[in-house]
Amino acid sequence: MDNPSSPAEPARFLFATCQVGAEETLKHELARRRPDFRLAFSRPGFLTFKLPEGHRLPDDFRLRAIFARSHGFSLGKVTGATPEELAAETWRLWGDHPIHRIHVWSRDVAVPGHRGYEPGMTPEALAARAAIRQVCPIAQQLAPNEEDPEVPAKQGDWILDCVLVEPNEWWIGWHRARSAASRWPGGMMPLVLPEHAVSRAWLKMEEALRWSRLPLAAGAQVAEIGSAPGGASQALLDRGCFVTGIDPAEMDPAVLAHPNFRHLRRRAVQVQRREFRKIRWLAADMNVAPAYTLDVVEAVVSHPHVRIRGLLLTLKLFEWEMADALPEHLDRVRRWGYQVVRARQLLHNRQEICVAALRSAASGRTGRRGERPVQ
Repeated sequence: MDNPSSPAEPARFLFATCQVGAEETLKHELARRRPDFRLAFSRPGFLTFKLPEGHRLPDDFRLRAIFARSHGFSLGKVTGATPEELAAETWRLWGDHPIHRIHVWSRDVAVPGHRGYEPGMTPEALAARAAIRQVCPIAQQLAPNEEDPEVPAKQGDWILDCVLVEPNEWWIGWHRARSAASRWPGGMMPLVLPEHAVSRAWLKMEEALRWSRLPLAAGAQVAEIGSAPGGASQALLDRGCFVTGIDPAEMDPAVLAHPNFRHLRRRAVQVQRREFRKIRWLAADMNVAPAYTLDVVEAVVSHPHVRIRGLLLTLKLFEWEMADALPEHLDRVRRWGYQVVRARQLLHNRQEICVAALRSAASGRTGRRGERPVQ
């Protein structure tokens, strides 16, 4: 395969996609972290930002924004009456940029879980991708397995991004694959809810495990606070973990019947700390404010006889303004002794985020030693 070089001209715009409803929160996050980025265009689930004049970001730039599901450098939009017209305009706009893969996806049309809606690949996106691929003038640069939707991009791959914003309006951009999410179109890892899953919480847990890359191996001892009815526990059980579910509500009979599952039917504050002595991984997903979730978890991980190696926490945002406190919440987790703390609004999250934490950066794959990443 050819080894394409970097685009010669510095990018002028950045694009980002997010959950419908999270646009203002993402704007506020970037205003705090990158005040030099100026909002240029927005639609539900899609935003672009103008970069400072003459400012050049590295090719593998990472936005590190909790609420940005995907991001890249924007080349602008193309319009047309048919996918074929739009595809031709895409390559005209693309010019001589390097390329290994083509990612095409539609912006979200609803909140995940609303009336059964789950973000993911759409028929329109598949048709658009086929049209773009059909008239690709530089097919020799594409990776050999580029057309297989089950194969993610490799780290360092140059990727053409095409976001279907309106039926006859596509926005074109590019990025270099780096993080796990950036290797999939729109940061959307392909997941299908299995028939045996008792709730969509299976999707949230499976995505969290893949995104965080916490080194949970088969046989790991995991406690889940807020486990009912059991979808997230099933995702852990499917990986061969031993799961202790903590919840005063009833668990689904199928979960209770699993030989590697035990249910402590009580609130977390009522569980004696000896129940956690063999636990090395802790998950929590409770329908309470973030500060209360952290209070409950801190009471467990700070106990002298408990050794929790890693965390997967869901923090609910009952009001979007609650996101303003997230930097303090993440610092609080770091003060518990977790060197690597990351946060992301996952594809299958609703108005909430996932926090992954690991005691030692050297003991897992969530980040490099000394990093304090948020995405």
